[in-house]
Amino acid sequence: MTLKEKAADITELLKREYPEAVCSLCAGNPFELLVATRLSAQCTDARVNIVTPALFAAYPTPEAMRRAELPRLEALIRPCGFFHTKARDLIAMAQQICDLHGGEVPRHMEDLTALQGVGRKTANLIRGDVFGLPAIVADTHVIRITNLLGLTASKDPFKVEQQLVAILEPNESNDFCHRIVMHGRAVCVARRPRCSDCVLRGLCAASS
Repeated sequence: MTLKEKAADITELLKREYPEAVCSLCAGNPFELLVATRLSAQCTDARVNIVTPALFAAYPTPEAMRRAELPRLEALIRPCGFFHTKARDLIAMAQQICDLHGGEVPRHMEDLTALQGVGRKTANLIRGDVFGLPAIVADTHVIRITNLLGLTASKDPFKVEQQLVAILEPNESNDFCHRIVMHGRAVCVARRPRCSDCVLRGLCAASS
């Protein structure tokens, strides 16, 4: 079996197990998703979802956020951790979106990663979820589980992204990553994997 064939089989098993491939961050528009994703760095999505309703009520648009007073913004996002850096990034990012992109979140990788605090993981999430483009979000779950499955062989996010690009169907790639994350939270938990309950156990290199 080639890696592409194995990836296709894993994709189908995950689709049956998790029919709804959704991002766990709550957001009503592209700007909210971009902000929520930035806040999720070194923080759980669940905690971000607790913080963002008040944040978006105070700063619903890039124009509003670019004018935010730093102490107030820091207070709103404090529970997400690293709030000093994240607050500065959010204000700068909002300014860039307003000044360079007419107040709209851009779609091109180069434009997204040029925004303050935005790396490839965040950019790929926006490209996949907002614009429906093929995208690989190489987060910790995706890196860990695709390594265990034998689909990838690196801990480096960019290398994992490129290895998955080579074997996944482009139109499946974004949902594949969401499903891997869901599987990592539900079954393939880092310190206590439930291998006996795993639909992928027959294809997992770690269980062979």
